[in-house]
Amino acid sequence: MIAKVYTSTPIGYDGKMVEVECAISKGLTQFDIVGMANKTVSEARQRVRNAIKSAGLTWPSSHITINLAPAELAKSGSLFDIPIAISILAASKQLSLEDIKNKIFVGELSLDGKIRPIRGIINILETGKASGFNTFIIPKLNLAQALLVSNVKIIGISTLSELISYLKNPSSYTTPPLLPNPNVVKNTETDGEPILLNQIHGQDFAKKALIVAVAGRHNIIFSGPPGAGKTMLAKAAVSLMPELTDSEVIEITKLYSLAGMTDNVVKTRPFRSPHHTSTIVSLIGGGNSSLKPGEISLAHLGVLYLDELPEYPRAALETLRQPLEDKCIHLSRANSHCTYPADFMLLSTMNPCPCGYLGDGSHPCTCNNFEINRYRRKLSGPLLDRIDIRINVKREKNKALLFPSNTKNSESDVKNQNVVKNNITEAIKRQHLRYGDDKTYNSSLTSSQVIKYIKLEPTAKALLNDASERLNLSARSYFKVIKVARTIADLEGSNLVTAKHIVESLSYRMDI
Repeated sequence: MIAKVYTSTPIGYDGKMVEVECAISKGLTQFDIVGMANKTVSEARQRVRNAIKSAGLTWPSSHITINLAPAELAKSGSLFDIPIAISILAASKQLSLEDIKNKIFVGELSLDGKIRPIRGIINILETGKASGFNTFIIPKLNLAQALLVSNVKIIGISTLSELISYLKNPSSYTTPPLLPNPNVVKNTETDGEPILLNQIHGQDFAKKALIVAVAGRHNIIFSGPPGAGKTMLAKAAVSLMPELTDSEVIEITKLYSLAGMTDNVVKTRPFRSPHHTSTIVSLIGGGNSSLKPGEISLAHLGVLYLDELPEYPRAALETLRQPLEDKCIHLSRANSHCTYPADFMLLSTMNPCPCGYLGDGSHPCTCNNFEINRYRRKLSGPLLDRIDIRINVKREKNKALLFPSNTKNSESDVKNQNVVKNNITEAIKRQHLRYGDDKTYNSSLTSSQVIKYIKLEPTAKALLNDASERLNLSARSYFKVIKVARTIADLEGSNLVTAKHIVESLSYRMDI
């Protein structure tokens, strides 16, 4: 007898259906798994055997062969434990074929029969739903994320014994309530109390530039000496962003689940801050064993913060050029390829020179011209050309840092923050309404879309063309000036881009 059980497996940001076939035949007691299974799947033999015995069920003393189809699809992960166990129980007639009909099974088994959570549960449900399945048997700890997928029946199970009881008598079974899960998402550098704009003293020009960057999701870099407030400006960005929509919650949770970082629903915008020693793979994703999302995808719909940008390996920074343009990353390996979303706002900081004090009137620079040029050459022209806003930040006088109203998160600070955030949210709504798409921002427009949607006053167009000649702007920079000006106009509620908006946009393109 051959029993067939259906499951699905994450493949990048999508998934594929997998058919688990079990054949039990006469012969020496043996357990084989075929179908391009990696070591994690092959080790299911020990987990499944012990879990079935722990549940008080009978382990067949025969030759068991498990085939994972399609055979040419590489399989990885522990999610196949449950479908393998169910197929064995069905093939040995401890379960009927009717019990397992039209259901998707996923989950990892422990030796005592408990069911552990798996990664990529949203991918699994979306793939099964698209293939016509409506009932999903999943680990209970994956329920929080699974319930984001609508119009399907989801059964959360804690043990193999519970699963068998449900399959034999579905009407008498109720899914137990969700329990608090300590495995929560950590958005680096933003845990704890948020930094509000009013807590950053001075730096009015830099703060306005940050507001424009957030409103249009423009890439921005702050250059300045140590202690100028660059890091505080960066950390304030995520608190200015609007709350996540339902669809954005699903997208972000899906990515964090694929990375194995949480079993909960992600309800805050990501703020990823990888260290400058990070490898190319950790930044863009991939790897030898699996194509997991990297930092640029984990920052999707949020902020990717690169502190001290020139300290990152040049090769790693150059890999950002394509995602910054396309808002996604294409990963290809010998046996697989996938595409992950990477629609993030790049926020970076740097010193003007190796010692950090070039141009600082209160502290002499100790670098020579050769050291300064070598330091700046770490950032290529094409990469800088993709950064919409470039700001030089000067240090504030120390005596201006302490005054009576310098209280953390005072009522006035919060009120001002809410006003600024509401203004940004309204500007974003204007963009979505203009483009008829809630995923399109001014920064993501193509050149043809700029010509179609953005209207410049004649004086603004003349000013821009004159500045373009004098500053020798590239075609990409020319359009970025227009897009930043459009965001400035959106913050002011203006339908037209005026000369004033072009002047302000040009002021945000400083030499760093």
